[in-house]
Amino acid sequence: MPQYDAIILGAGAAGLMCAAVAGQRGRRVLLLDHASEVGKKILISGGGRCNFTNIHTAPDRYLSANPHFAKSALGRYTAQDFLALVERHGIAWHEKTLGQLFCDGPARQIVDLLLYECAQGQVEIRTGRSVGAIDHADGRYTVGADAAPALVIATGGPSIPKMGATGFAYDLARRFGLKVVEPRPALVPLTLPPDQALFRELSGVATDVIARAGKAAFPEAALFTHRGLSGPAILQISSYWRHGEPIQIDFLPGRPANWLAEAKRANPRTTLRKTLADALPGRLAETLAEQLALPGELANLPDRKLQEAERRLAGWPFLPNGSEGFAKAEVTIGGISTAELSSQTMEARKVPGLYAIGEAVDVTGWLGGYNFQWAWASGWAAAQVL
Repeated sequence: MPQYDAIILGAGAAGLMCAAVAGQRGRRVLLLDHASEVGKKILISGGGRCNFTNIHTAPDRYLSANPHFAKSALGRYTAQDFLALVERHGIAWHEKTLGQLFCDGPARQIVDLLLYECAQGQVEIRTGRSVGAIDHADGRYTVGADAAPALVIATGGPSIPKMGATGFAYDLARRFGLKVVEPRPALVPLTLPPDQALFRELSGVATDVIARAGKAAFPEAALFTHRGLSGPAILQISSYWRHGEPIQIDFLPGRPANWLAEAKRANPRTTLRKTLADALPGRLAETLAEQLALPGELANLPDRKLQEAERRLAGWPFLPNGSEGFAKAEVTIGGISTAELSSQTMEARKVPGLYAIGEAVDVTGWLGGYNFQWAWASGWAAAQVL
């Protein structure tokens, strides 16, 4: 029976990182994945350019039942650390917006980087085969015909099932007695009910907004779709939205109080529709003006009516009836409970030698490279002790 120091299940971002670092520390590592090739999610990320990290990475940009859990790993392996690795490999990159770093070329470069690092650590990689029976006895984990004293769960969550994603990590964790925080789709488009069909007729229209849910607020673009709402601002707020709760959209962020009354004084003959069309896409301006039902010239509208219109435009309520689910979710909220794991090593507290990293764990980042940084950092942290 081949013997290894560690068997890692899942050759995505976290699994590849963990394998490479552990291998280069002299550990004999076996990396297994049921997919035909490694890093499938990396290849499609960032529109094929891989948004590989975010320079503004901080623990408060992650959701978890324990908001402090991610601090240790993120503090010890930073965005600058991964960027240095990217630059060592001569990969050209650029900052897009809000600290998001992308490859200039294809995402394949990041996969090739990780495969090179794994090769440097003499990691054995097997793809395209299902994981056999997993057993644990006498301090050793047996996976099919292979065994090791350490087993790392790096199989991610169920988001994007067409890429082969499943809830395997949770089933395995439960088998070993670890609690799982109920998973739900995150960074996902939201759907609107039939009574808001008027807005679905705006499919394809995008504009910069502030999206809010509870205390969370994100200033980015929103996109109307034939099913509801999408775009970066909506994907971000979806992680904070809970079913049955409204979200609010500020369609004209940054406007001062009484800006409509000022517009009336500056140009009394203009209409609300024309005023909105000066700042918003035409179809959206028309729809909002119809909804506000303030026809005629601004000169004929009292200031209190204009103030009420301002309030509605600054906090337009939508009540989504759901999301587009794991099929369209970029990541998963929830997962293996952080209460079960050491934040220093990612090892299960009650099951020596069992580790969980990456998206399989109940740590979920914002849109924009944060989830890759968690994959690199958690994989690195586990690799220090394998």
